[in-house]
Amino acid sequence: MASAVPPMSLDPETASKIQEFNRKVAVTAEQVIFVTFPSKILELQALIDETNEPASEYHISHAALSTDTRVYPPPSTSTSEPDAKRRKRTTGDISNGEADTDHRSPGGAIYPQRVLPNHHIRKVQERNKNEFEDMIDLCDKVKLWINLTMPRIEDGDNFGVQIQEEVLNELTRAQESAYNLRDASRNQHLNRAKLASKLIKYPNVEDYAISLRDHDEKQLFMARQHMHDIRNVYAILFDILQKNIQKIRSPKGNNSLGMY
Repeated sequence: MASAVPPMSLDPETASKIQEFNRKVAVTAEQVIFVTFPSKILELQALIDETNEPASEYHISHAALSTDTRVYPPPSTSTSEPDAKRRKRTTGDISNGEADTDHRSPGGAIYPQRVLPNHHIRKVQERNKNEFEDMIDLCDKVKLWINLTMPRIEDGDNFGVQIQEEVLNELTRAQESAYNLRDASRNQHLNRAKLASKLIKYPNVEDYAISLRDHDEKQLFMARQHMHDIRNVYAILFDILQKNIQKIRSPKGNNSLGMY
């Protein structure tokens, strides 16, 4: 008869390292809750207050000043050159990794006839994306801590665990909002590209130029509104977390206090 296999367990050194990891996760999460979240709220509020000033990057006046509705023509080439040589000057020798970039922005289209992007709105969107990515990262740190503080599954006295689960749901919703807002700029560029392509095809139709200006104005307005959204999410998360911090830290503790 085969001998029974002894149950496995962590060796003391590994257990000590895991315990230290959990401690650092807890310290980081509480730092996020009580230091980073409040500072983010105040920082974003200050930014929002500045948006009414003309000097602010988010001020709506920058939309009209930064939108270029001109269709730039192809670069002039000498007709005395052979067609093959002219094509090489225009497109570059792609096989050798070389391309003529004299007539396009970095990362722009290789075709010379083009409508320029709105670099100001692109700059604002990049700043917003950094805020969205920060929120995703900060929520991850808090979610990890809450998951590690959850007690083992057993009958009875689960009210604290329910509070933890509700808080995790709020953090997940905050992350989903940040993911969606980060992805919004991609859709905005696609919509702008459609208007720009129409402008190239029908440069004599002024409504396409007006639509492009209105599109950029809306994007700058939405970029400012997204800062309001992110501030509100931080404020709600901080409020929920700090009101229920005792139950999050110790879900099996005194259950006389409910979730706020």
